[in-house]
Amino acid sequence: MFQPVSFFIGLRYSRSRKSSGFVSFITFFSIVGIVLGVASLITVVSVMDGLEGEQKRRVLGLVPHIVVADESQLSKQTSLSQWQTLREQLLLHPKVKQVTPLLESEALIQANSGALDFVLIQGIMPEFEQHNIVNTSMLSGSLDSLSNQSFSVIIGRSLARKLDVGLGEKVRLTLPNKTVFTPMGRIPVQRTFTISGIFSIGSEVDATLVYIHSKYGAKLHRQRGDGVEKLRLYLDDAFSAEQVVTELKAEYSQYNYTTWNDSQGALFAAVRMEKNMMWLMLSLIIAVAAFNIVSALVMVVIEKQGEISILQTLGLDRLGIVKIFITQGLINGFWGVTIGTALGSFLTLNLDSIFNLLGVSLLGAGQSLPVELSVNNVLTIILSAMAMSFVATLYPAYQASLTQPAEVLRHE
Repeated sequence: MFQPVSFFIGLRYSRSRKSSGFVSFITFFSIVGIVLGVASLITVVSVMDGLEGEQKRRVLGLVPHIVVADESQLSKQTSLSQWQTLREQLLLHPKVKQVTPLLESEALIQANSGALDFVLIQGIMPEFEQHNIVNTSMLSGSLDSLSNQSFSVIIGRSLARKLDVGLGEKVRLTLPNKTVFTPMGRIPVQRTFTISGIFSIGSEVDATLVYIHSKYGAKLHRQRGDGVEKLRLYLDDAFSAEQVVTELKAEYSQYNYTTWNDSQGALFAAVRMEKNMMWLMLSLIIAVAAFNIVSALVMVVIEKQGEISILQTLGLDRLGIVKIFITQGLINGFWGVTIGTALGSFLTLNLDSIFNLLGVSLLGAGQSLPVELSVNNVLTIILSAMAMSFVATLYPAYQASLTQPAEVLRHE
């Protein structure tokens, strides 16, 4: 019957308690280092993935994936002609889920108290915005109030706090780049609006974005019609925006196309770079811990010189000797990876409970830390750590195979 001799001897060496205290000390801390490295990497990467996913949900749920505008009208800020027909045509594309009309301009908003701030006005049609993340983030009022109440405005919670205003109060919207002639001279276009809703998305948008109905936006801009200047496209996959633009340009070349990557690409690139650096730094921790196995195995090889020589005289070849010490090193790595994976998964799944127990709130009171435990990431970490452990065993195992039985046994 075939017996994997090398495996059983390596397993016995890994269980042995006869090693010197210093060897056992180094072996123990190499395992602990792998445990901490794997657990830290799983936890941090899961949090980073969760934050990235939450950022995508909030940003890409609000920012249009593609904006379509008439190239000849970009500098004139005039209405987009026959946008209804164009909208129906764009919806025929298999990757386009929603198409919504938009009027957009910069403005100053002023409360009766005199508080003033700079905002971005978006003129919308509520009936097309039911999928909008703002629609599910309303604290008071609703998007439909823009249609039901003339010259109404919806603002974010942060902006409402800054202006110290609430539902039903008046604010003044001023367009600094658009002026009209009056008996007093040229003055900026302005109009009083009533706050009919307050939303909270949990990002800087809450302090910079206000919504009005596009037809009242047209009146504010002294335009005729419904004021629609652009169409916003939302796709089933935001990351296919460039491909969709290429396809649309082939059919509707007279329009100008802008993707979310033009305005938000730098932000997502920075987040991706930060996550990659986290991967690198924590992987180096695992690498350092794994290569402590080298020190431990070298000492074991020196300690086991006599036994290696006896095994060789009994017929065990060099490859068998190599397998013994690779087995011993991999078993140490296996225990480190197994315990680290279990610890990392436990910490990841109970992170909010642990922070609550410690009284720590990283994102502010009442907000839970977004976590996304990915099976693919965990498997990648496990395989990488085991690969590092394997590489760390090669040099000591090779050195053990070079043992000369005659030289060693002569001094026994």
